[in-house]
Amino acid sequence: MLSIEILKKILEKEKIISKEKMLEIEKEIEGKNIPLEEYLLSKNIIDEDSFYEKAAFYLEIPFVDIKKQIIPHDVLTLIPEPIAQTYKIISFKRENGFLKIASLDPLNLQIFEFIKRKTDLELKIHLATPSGIKKALQYYHIGLKAELNIISKEESYTELQKIGSDLPIIKIVDTLIEYAIIQNASDIHIEPAEKEVNVRYRIDGILKNIMNFPKNIQAGIIARIKILSNLKLDEHRLPQDGRFKINGIDYKISFRVSILPTFHGEKIVLRLLNESSKMLSLEQLGFQSETLSIIKKNITKPHGIIFVTGPTGSGKTTTLYTIMNILNTQEVNISTIEDPIEYHMPRINQSQVAPKIGFTFAKGLRALLRQDPNIIMIGEIRDKETAEIATNAAMTGHLVLSTLHTNDAISSLPRLINMGVPAFLVVGTCNIVIAQRLVRKICKHCSQGYKLNNEQIEELRKKFNIDSISKILNEKGKIPEGQNFNNISFFKGKGCNQCDNNGYKGRIGIYEILEMTPALSDLIISKASIEQIAELTRKQKMITMVEDGFIKAANGITTIEEIIRTTMD
Repeated sequence: MLSIEILKKILEKEKIISKEKMLEIEKEIEGKNIPLEEYLLSKNIIDEDSFYEKAAFYLEIPFVDIKKQIIPHDVLTLIPEPIAQTYKIISFKRENGFLKIASLDPLNLQIFEFIKRKTDLELKIHLATPSGIKKALQYYHIGLKAELNIISKEESYTELQKIGSDLPIIKIVDTLIEYAIIQNASDIHIEPAEKEVNVRYRIDGILKNIMNFPKNIQAGIIARIKILSNLKLDEHRLPQDGRFKINGIDYKISFRVSILPTFHGEKIVLRLLNESSKMLSLEQLGFQSETLSIIKKNITKPHGIIFVTGPTGSGKTTTLYTIMNILNTQEVNISTIEDPIEYHMPRINQSQVAPKIGFTFAKGLRALLRQDPNIIMIGEIRDKETAEIATNAAMTGHLVLSTLHTNDAISSLPRLINMGVPAFLVVGTCNIVIAQRLVRKICKHCSQGYKLNNEQIEELRKKFNIDSISKILNEKGKIPEGQNFNNISFFKGKGCNQCDNNGYKGRIGIYEILEMTPALSDLIISKASIEQIAELTRKQKMITMVEDGFIKAANGITTIEEIIRTTMD
């Protein structure tokens, strides 16, 4: 988009908005993270086409109505789709050694220089409208559908290797992968049905239908992915697992591939792991100041166990890797046993279990203990044998990090005892339990505040302990003294072009942390019930996941709907 300085100069020159009105607007959007340009367009204060024509005249560059352009596919793809999506630029015409470019930011000289070098063509930069660029970006996938029409007319091949190496099939698979990377998808599901093949992406934890392919290219897509993953092309009756990597200009993605035979053919799921992404800090994961101090105090202890618990897909591994990254110094030996290894980390000795050959968590853990480790990370404690080895390792001077599958922090310790680990070992080794879920974040560009009415509050009361939530929010300054739940401002995303009109963009964790205390230790050894443990944690002022979620909702980070979706097990 245009810079704020240029935007204001154009508005002033064209006398579209008075200075007084501009001050009102700036005050209106202050703290809401809404770009001025987007606000003006959403409120119809400026007409998009008219304004951008005037902006082009001001910048002394040509304006193009890109929506009216017929763009040849070979010209469009001179700029790879990931770059076009990231920088909102479209190549729409090539003539006489020049390439015409439509852009929202005609002053981004760095990207234009890159395209010039890549295409070996001189560029003519044009200004276009946001809606025009958005529509033009869809042409990449209109081109993909055109490829499908070509494929459907081709004769079928009998040789799988030839099908998987056919150029249109390669383009289809490449485009599906590139689009998933652009959309920050965590998984690609390619699902065979009776008469078609469905493709869905998991974006921010939610599956979204992307495209339906004709049935006759199913074999080609499967064969292509098997070739990339170095899997058996002629095996259709047994599950297969594989991996491959793709390196782009600004990304390095590892794909974990799972193929499963189903009634209508082989289903493929590709898990995307971004190896080029920077490791997040605990603050960026969503831990608040109180919980941060507890974690930092306990990860510096030389021994004991730190458990991270939650269902599949709740971000447990990311939390463990973040903690390991903090602890990863030259002075310590960190070893892991994982299933699978999701991210490769420097200086950390990572091993992957292989049950088919007898290399289990328990066997791997025994071997790690002979490798002089200071810190051990176990991907998951699933059985009594692994649990006993882990707790004994923690008792003998090692710091152990691991995960459990429980719904909350409180039920984790009784779960270990039920596995057969003696209660004295559990309380003697456990430092903290971190329970978590991932909630979607509200899109910053279209966030809107609102207040709950009495009926909505009563509905929430049926699901949550509103009194305890109100008390926490009061302590956090989100409810003024003497006022109630009706006075809290919550937020939702109305949907915009920045979030694909769903109101959410990205995810963050909500957490609860159970720290071992003498009182808690006594309760567990006396075989207290979950209810008694919960009562003690309330007295010790442990913030629950739901309460942490409501704090984030009141801060405009997530929605009440997300808290309900992720915590109502």
